[in-house]
Amino acid sequence: MKKLIGLATVSFLVCLSAIAQERRGGEQHGGKPEVGGGYIPKRGPAPVKAAPRAPEHPAENPKFNDKEGHPEAPHVHTNGQWVGHDSGRNDAHYHLDHPWEHGHFSGGIGRGHVWHLGGGGPGLFWFGAFGWSVAPYDVGYVNGWLWDSDNIVIYDDPDHPGWYLAYNVRLGTYVHVLYMGPH
Repeated sequence: MKKLIGLATVSFLVCLSAIAQERRGGEQHGGKPEVGGGYIPKRGPAPVKAAPRAPEHPAENPKFNDKEGHPEAPHVHTNGQWVGHDSGRNDAHYHLDHPWEHGHFSGGIGRGHVWHLGGGGPGLFWFGAFGWSVAPYDVGYVNGWLWDSDNIVIYDDPDHPGWYLAYNVRLGTYVHVLYMGPH
């Protein structure tokens, strides 16, 4: 009986160790995730001051998973670092001939304003009475967003006039979004 209890205890500890190692990817010491998990950045990204980065392969989307376990999408580390917001003011992907053509969003921007998605998809989604659209160049980065239940925070985009950044609190990812006016 003692051997059976000992074997069960050793098996339990081995399984527990394997589970702990599996969960460690993408986490800091203390078990907190480095991306997402409810973290909300204190502020949006700073304007890009350096020369804009030139993609190696202009026809391809850039790579963002800067560390094992991080998403392959623009994201924010829990230390406030915005990964992927480095293309600068002249990025043609985010040029608008008529910035703010549907008006400026006045519903509340930044950490103190968490919005609950109410439905739709990348082409048109909403929360409250406000309609939004994901930038065509960023549509590939919203895989996994729950359009009827995720919480997001809207930030100003300091480099691309007319665009805002929608940050997904659950995933820790963000995309450029265009305010479409009251919905």
